[in-house]
Amino acid sequence: MQPSPEQSPHHAYPDHWEADVVLRDGGTARIRPITTDDAERLVSFYEQVSDESKYYRFFAPYPRLSAKDVHRFTHHDYVDRVGLAVTVGGEFIATVRYDRIDATGRPASAPADEAEVAFLVQDAHQGRGVASTLLEHIAAVARERGIRRFAAEVLPANTKMIKVFRDAGYTQQRSFEDGSVHLTLDLEPTAESLAVQRAREQRAEARSVQRLLAPGSVAVIGVGRTPGGVGRTVLRNLLGAGFTGRVHAVNSALSAEQGTIDGVPAHRSLGEIGEPVDLAVVAVPADRVPEAVADCGEHGVQGLVVLSAGYAEWGAEGRERQRELVRQARSYGMRIIGPNAFGIINNSEAVRLNASLAPDRPASGRIGLFTQSGAIGIALLSGLYRRGAGLSTFISAGNRADISGNDFLQYWYEDPDTDVALLYLESLGNPRKFTRLARRTAAVKPVVVVKGARHSGSTPPGHAVPISRIPDSTVSALMRQAGVIRVDTVTEMVDAGLLLADQPLPAGGRVAILGNSESLGLLTYDVCLAEGLRPRPPIDLTTSATPQDFRDALSAALADGACDAVIVTAIPWVGENGEAESGDGEVLATALHAAAAAGPAKPVAVVHVEIGGLAEALSAATSTVAPPRPPTRPLATATPPTRPLATATPPARPTAPSATPPPATDTSTPQTTPRPGRIPAYPAAERAVRALAEAVRYAQWRRQAAVPGKVPDFLDDTTDAPGAAALIDALLGADPDPRGRQLGHDEARELLACYGIAVRPTLPAPGPEEAVAAAARLGYPVALKTTAPHLRHRADLGGVRLDLDSEAALRRAYGDLTELLGKPAELRPVVQAMAPRGVDTVVRATIDPAAGAVLSFGLAGAPSELLGDTAHRLVPATDRDAAELIRSIRAAPVLFGWRGAAPVDTAALEELLLRVSRLVDDHPEVVSIALEPVVVAPQGLTVLGASVRLSPPPARNDLGPRRLSNY
Repeated sequence: MQPSPEQSPHHAYPDHWEADVVLRDGGTARIRPITTDDAERLVSFYEQVSDESKYYRFFAPYPRLSAKDVHRFTHHDYVDRVGLAVTVGGEFIATVRYDRIDATGRPASAPADEAEVAFLVQDAHQGRGVASTLLEHIAAVARERGIRRFAAEVLPANTKMIKVFRDAGYTQQRSFEDGSVHLTLDLEPTAESLAVQRAREQRAEARSVQRLLAPGSVAVIGVGRTPGGVGRTVLRNLLGAGFTGRVHAVNSALSAEQGTIDGVPAHRSLGEIGEPVDLAVVAVPADRVPEAVADCGEHGVQGLVVLSAGYAEWGAEGRERQRELVRQARSYGMRIIGPNAFGIINNSEAVRLNASLAPDRPASGRIGLFTQSGAIGIALLSGLYRRGAGLSTFISAGNRADISGNDFLQYWYEDPDTDVALLYLESLGNPRKFTRLARRTAAVKPVVVVKGARHSGSTPPGHAVPISRIPDSTVSALMRQAGVIRVDTVTEMVDAGLLLADQPLPAGGRVAILGNSESLGLLTYDVCLAEGLRPRPPIDLTTSATPQDFRDALSAALADGACDAVIVTAIPWVGENGEAESGDGEVLATALHAAAAAGPAKPVAVVHVEIGGLAEALSAATSTVAPPRPPTRPLATATPPTRPLATATPPARPTAPSATPPPATDTSTPQTTPRPGRIPAYPAAERAVRALAEAVRYAQWRRQAAVPGKVPDFLDDTTDAPGAAALIDALLGADPDPRGRQLGHDEARELLACYGIAVRPTLPAPGPEEAVAAAARLGYPVALKTTAPHLRHRADLGGVRLDLDSEAALRRAYGDLTELLGKPAELRPVVQAMAPRGVDTVVRATIDPAAGAVLSFGLAGAPSELLGDTAHRLVPATDRDAAELIRSIRAAPVLFGWRGAAPVDTAALEELLLRVSRLVDDHPEVVSIALEPVVVAPQGLTVLGASVRLSPPPARNDLGPRRLSNY
């Protein structure tokens, strides 16, 4: 909302303060600055506030606002006096205001850095987290305007408001003066305030999803009067699934005489229903959707599933229609799945919701599935159904204009009915948030992701998302860092999901292979080696093996302390007449289940070739409806129960010491053998082994994540952050170029030195005499290098001459260089003192507008440039991240004594990575750093080249107050 011309002309209306937010109960509201046009809204709002709340606000009876009050509360300069309102349906439900004050409490202007703050929340909306959300936003506004502290006077009886301030996580002081509580809050964000903010965000967004997945009543808008059509299909599917709530059909074209459709009460509008509706499924043409949304909003519907197409996938006009749809729904406090969605399914027996176009509700199970594509969703549902897998929830979000995969990660994080989260994503609307949520969720349950549209420019037209410049390989590495299991195809996602949902996590990569085919066993062995597992020699039971032989062999393998997982391979039995006998699948499945249930908790997978009924029997051996779980904490808990990690040996045998930190203890589920579950079966060894390998890597990440890394304390003693900040301010100037600037060699050296990063000096050599003088200053031996862009770091082209130990050698090299490659003015030669011999590496840090700061490492030259052998981690990096970074490239053995060479000083390299990470994290103006080459010797390292780019810091929406994305 823009202000009228009466608004102060000195400060423009700050539209970037406007935000859609999710409240504690899952509903949405809008926060915006108050303007002079809000006088009537303010008066109406105040009339609906109770006398008690008015007394708490003004410390005296205050039945109505005077004209002077209304003027004061609606006229702000957006600097020293600021008011924000929370609106639902365009009407105020809460307000907050601050006034800048001086040390005596009188009105003031900058540089005064304290403000008095006061809130007022309509009684009907108290308890929804409105004041807590407002405090986050008004604090962010105050910090932007140079205010560092809030002061508040609160009556002792106003315990709710005191709790809002106390629980915010800011550093605060309290005192009792003149009958009121005086509170002072330091507005600088703290680790506690950020943790509080994110915990509230998680609870609110999870609740908003829960309201969609567990409605008490559903209305399908757009149900046709005759069979067929989208609306009628959804209605049929709701009834066919046995939805436990109430169902209504809505069609504005119905006649007054038509009271039912398919036995369901039929109405021409929601107003005719006469009772609350929680969820509306919208299946009308796009041009009629606004009318339907308004009808829903005016009658208290909590959420929408919009199946209608004709939005952003249709171009610019559709994108604007989509934006307006989101704005309209949020103005009423509703969230949206869609548009262009396929629908949602909740298999909980208490709900049994199938509000989708899928004709059959899949079996109940422990897998949550999110997809942005309806076609992929259909394929995944079909594939899971064929393999006997069950789902807890299914969501196909279409254009995901509002609710996205991030929201469902918030929900699944503590959903007791979901053990594994599977996501097919074609775009990441907020990569930083996704990484943060995925890391937290992966710490308690597996998250498996397939990323479609991986290549630049291939984002689906319906998905308006921030542009990311980082390659897909970097995205994959960052997902791995967050514990996400990234796979390439939906088939691999299903393969991994089946194993993770029903088998315990492996304690390591030691794999036993047994079966009745030596050839199939050897194939499995080879694939295990290729996937980085440690297979034991296959056990050949011969083709005459009986199901009892399989059971005995599996029992022995599971009991073996040197085995972490078992892969069973099976081919059809060959009878005496030479014909294959494939009818014993059910008998073999029974034998394998018996062995798995009786043995220690270790994962088992089966590779089978044309054994009739085996896969079906393995998947049907247990009920598709999960048995009762041990009691878990309610939805609002901050830490959900985690799945236990399998131990490497049976409980009676002690485990050997290991360098890997032990897994976190599960305090909510007894550490006993998991319930007997289905055993996943695969038609090819490659698929089974790949799924198992992903489980092994994930389990290792879980164990490590249980003891998180840290930033060493020594960095605090050897860094000069204030000095670096002052230097950056001076280099950028008072009016920095928004395109940024590249630092010169000496400028980069000075900035890096503030963080203990020494760059070996280089001296220009525009002629041979200058080269000789530079060498005399630096001391022999020296290197002569060109710095022309096309020759930089290209020793293979002759642009670098090393170990020049005398003036004669230097002059001779200079002459050869200019004769071979060109004039000195073109080559830009420099002289540099020789560094100790070692391995040339490269360290980089870049700021991606979507993903954030990324730290990268690789070997210099062909390994990183030609082969792409580079590792990546998100900033800030911990000591564990730094250690993993240098060990995760394929060429890492070169650093650790490959072919008898001396190992290099990896500890010094890890320290350098941490220093670069700290510099970029402390100073967002540093948008790019490249250290190349970094020569790592057996003792120490030398940074020979450095380039640094500065720019005004990009916006960080992940550190500000909670808000929904706007696309």
